Amino acid sequence: MKILIVILAVLALGSIVLGFLLDIPYSQKMIGFGVVGLFLIVFPLFSWYRWKDKDMRDYMLTKENLEKMRKYKDDDRR
Repeated sequence: MKILIVILAVLALGSIVLGFLLDIPYSQKMIGFGVVGLFLIVFPLFSWYRWKDKDMRDYMLTKENLEKMRKYKDDDRR
């Protein structure tokens, strides 16, 4: 999955760069497809890949997490 994300990102960025560098009739479309590829394909795949095994409760401010932070802060001062 990691390799697929890198390949798609390189293709999208390459399309954007070539769209700016080449003076051909469809260069604007190359830029557009590159941007759409980055934001609708690469970024969601990357986000899903990085967060698929994470527990969202670890990142929320719940009573338990606040108590852990307070305890850690008190232990750090000593």
